[in-house]
Amino acid sequence: MQTQFTPIQGIWLPLITPFRDGALDETSLRRLIKHFASQPIEGLILAATTGEGMTLDDQEVERLVAISASERAEIDRPLPLFLGLSGSDTRKGIKALHATSAWPIEGYLITCPYYSRPAQEGLFQHFSALADATDRPILIYNIPYRTGVNMMNETMLRLAERANIVGVKDCSADAVQSFDLIRTRPADFAVLTGEDALFHTALTQGADGGILASAHTAPQEFAAIQSKIRAGDYAGALADWRILVDLPRLLFTEPSPAPIKHWLWRTGLIDSPELRLPMTPVSSALAARIDQEIERRQR
Repeated sequence: MQTQFTPIQGIWLPLITPFRDGALDETSLRRLIKHFASQPIEGLILAATTGEGMTLDDQEVERLVAISASERAEIDRPLPLFLGLSGSDTRKGIKALHATSAWPIEGYLITCPYYSRPAQEGLFQHFSALADATDRPILIYNIPYRTGVNMMNETMLRLAERANIVGVKDCSADAVQSFDLIRTRPADFAVLTGEDALFHTALTQGADGGILASAHTAPQEFAAIQSKIRAGDYAGALADWRILVDLPRLLFTEPSPAPIKHWLWRTGLIDSPELRLPMTPVSSALAARIDQEIERRQR
C-alpha cells in the first residue's frame, strides 16, 4: 500500500456510483473503471458526494472499493483510489479509518464536519486526530456551502504540517481565500479545485489540478487545458476553456450527479441513470439539452 506520498496533481474524478433496480450496478461500475483508466485521469475518488456516498451502506462501500480495485489490478497503469469519508463525530471517523485500514485504497478525501459548525481549533483537532489514525494520505474537502463551516487558511496551513495531510479539495467559494492558500501553502501540499466552472482560473493561479465531476464527460479536454498551462500556452488554454466552460455550467444546472448520470447513460457507459433519494432524475427540459450536447459532440 502506497503511503510515502506521490504528489497529488492533475484531473481526479469523483466517480459516480451506478445503480440499477435499487442495487449497486457492478457491471456498469466495471465498465466505468475500464473506461476512465484509458483517459487522462490521475486518480479516482470513490463514495464521495458525486458518488452518493451518504446513501451507501457499509457493505456497498466495501463492495464498491473491491470491484474498483479488482478492475484497477488488470490495468497497466497506476490509478490511485481514494475513499470519500464524511461525518461530524471524530470518534466515528477514526473508527471508519480503522475499519478500512486493510482495504485496497491509497488514501482518503475527508469532508469538514457538517452541520455542527465547529470552531477552527475544533477543525484542527478533528483532522489531527484523523491523521493520527491512519498512515495513508488525507485530502481535506473544504466546502462550506454544504457543511456550514469554512476551514480558514491559517488552520489549513497548520494541518499541512502533518506528513499525511497532503492537500485539499478547495470549494471555499472565496476567490481571495483560494488564491492566498495557493501562494502560501507548502510546496508538497496540493490544492485541487472542486469548482468545475473555476478550473481554468484556479490553474492560472497555481492550483495543482481539479477534482471535477464534469470530467466524467470530457476528461481529455480538461486535461488538455492543464497541459497547455503547464507548457506556458496560456492563450491556447484560454481559447479551449472558452469553448469548454459551458459544459460544467450545463452539468450543474440541476443537482449533481443527476445530469452526469444522464450523460453517462445516454453515451452507454452506465446501464441506468438511477439515483437514490433524495436525489431525483433530471427534468425533461435538461435531459433534452444534455442529449443535444451529446449529439453535437458526436458529429
